[in-house]
Amino acid sequence: MSSFKGRFRYTLDSKGRLNIPARLRKELAPEAYDTFVIIRGFDPCLFLFPEDEWKKFEDKLRELPTNKEKNRRFVRMITSYAYKDQCDKQGRIAIPAELLKIAQIDKDVMIVGVMDRIELWNPEIYEKQLQAPGESYEEIAENIIF
Repeated sequence: MSSFKGRFRYTLDSKGRLNIPARLRKELAPEAYDTFVIIRGFDPCLFLFPEDEWKKFEDKLRELPTNKEKNRRFVRMITSYAYKDQCDKQGRIAIPAELLKIAQIDKDVMIVGVMDRIELWNPEIYEKQLQAPGESYEEIAENIIF
């Protein structure tokens, strides 16, 4: 099982490749085979699932009843943007331009470890999300954890 933590600010190279931080690559389960499935996130970001974690997520998608239009649409929306890539010898993966556009990522990238996945954010949007008005960190924790 892969488990990711921390945040890192990196830059895409001229070919749209991103170096996955070594600290995060060390957390990859052997079953991931250094391979990620990249999808559109639920916020203005991208999700990078290691292959082993993607299979678990995909199993949940398979369980959705296909007789419901929202389920079919959601699965289409997720899988139509899914892209699979394996880290090269330098630990880089290619991020399709179409997905970068969705996440509003130009060159700088905030890489965030979120347990079973890695999220890629435009750093400015990421900071705005953290600073958004609403409940404080403590209030959210109180409502979720305790």
